[in-house]
Amino acid sequence: MAIQTTGLTNHDQSCHLRPQLIESIIVAVAEGNKSEFMRLIDPLHEADIADLLEQINPEQRNRLIELWGGDFGIDVLSELEESLRKEVIDRITPEQFADTVSDLEADDIVDIVEDLDREQQSIILSGLERSDRAVIRMSLSLPENSAGRLMQRRFVSVPEYWNVGQTIDALRSRDDLPDDFHHVILVTPRMSPTGQVALGRIMASARDRRLNDLLERDFRVIPITQDQKDVAYIFNQYHMISAPVVDETNRLVGVITIDDAMSMLEEEAHEDILRLAGVGDESLTHRVFTITRQRLPWLLINLGTAILASLVIAQFADTIEALVALAVLMPIVASMGGNAGTQSLTVAVRSLATRDLTSANLWRIIRREGLVGLLNGVIFALIIGGIGILWFGDLALGIILASAMIITMIAAGLSGIAIPIGLERVRIDPAIASSVFVTTVTDVVGFFAFLGIATVFLL
Repeated sequence: MAIQTTGLTNHDQSCHLRPQLIESIIVAVAEGNKSEFMRLIDPLHEADIADLLEQINPEQRNRLIELWGGDFGIDVLSELEESLRKEVIDRITPEQFADTVSDLEADDIVDIVEDLDREQQSIILSGLERSDRAVIRMSLSLPENSAGRLMQRRFVSVPEYWNVGQTIDALRSRDDLPDDFHHVILVTPRMSPTGQVALGRIMASARDRRLNDLLERDFRVIPITQDQKDVAYIFNQYHMISAPVVDETNRLVGVITIDDAMSMLEEEAHEDILRLAGVGDESLTHRVFTITRQRLPWLLINLGTAILASLVIAQFADTIEALVALAVLMPIVASMGGNAGTQSLTVAVRSLATRDLTSANLWRIIRREGLVGLLNGVIFALIIGGIGILWFGDLALGIILASAMIITMIAAGLSGIAIPIGLERVRIDPAIASSVFVTTVTDVVGFFAFLGIATVFLL
């Protein structure tokens, strides 16, 4: 029990940024009380400090950074949102960077500087030694979303013919080991990786045991130009902890670890959620004009699709005028279709992102969504048809409403799955554009089915 409780430090207890703590920090900053400020900020994790900077307003943020001064933790930058990171960097002096930036891992430095302008990049890189600066510049020369941007340059490799004893002795004699590593990578004389062994297996084996006898079964090599989305998928799919990265000659150049891969996976999921709503990469720290500019294009597209739906309604103006009840009931059909389409769409986009939806199961999933739409359509057709009959005392109107509901729900299920697939086939991100098209289909089909059937049977 003593061992379990020893690790409960003040740092651990402050893992959540409490509102009272935020208020205390804001007061200390406003009063210019650096000693109190440092006392409050010191136990916080870098991610908590980043959250703090994102939650306070720009004026408070500037005062905080100014008060923090030369003690500013550069590693906080890697936890900040990209839009806010640029603003914070503008408030930090080159001397502050020079003191601490060299302590960061190469992948963290790349993550900080890759979205900055050349002037800001130069400020950060000026704090690095020449060899480190060359490594970062080489990483920045790689494709933007490639594995090379994500990897760490520090790794542990040994000859493939070594045994456990040689490996342990070599590790103990080195003073340049990474702070955290999970595997020892086996390489040929040309530095091509042939396998990897977990540290736990090395420590649990006899000194004369050959490393080749301890290799992990699921060994995968990541090309340096491979897309980061693919890297995140591989790690998640095969439950990997780390993987070596090779260049075009199959030479070991780095390693990607689980924390970086999962951060990428979380970032992709976050982007998909925002894009489904047509808000891009918007965050709480963006300015009013920036948010307006990002939302405007999709609102304009929505306006166009709404006009298209209105044009469909306009074709049945005489029918609506003859039976006012149609105008009352018409939004019900379109609304139900829109919700059903969104349900199907969300499943499709997520399945495409996780690669669970493939050409092998495509038609089965489309048929499934069509049948789900049919069954839901029948259920709600009975409900809404009965309501229509009781509400307006008209059997024909109830039957028309029920029929339109079935047609719309089937169309919603099919369009919700087919449109994202079609967009991906033409290389358009389905998370961005699908919702607009699905809504258009459900509205147009819903209005056309309801008013068209009414025109045929009531007039």
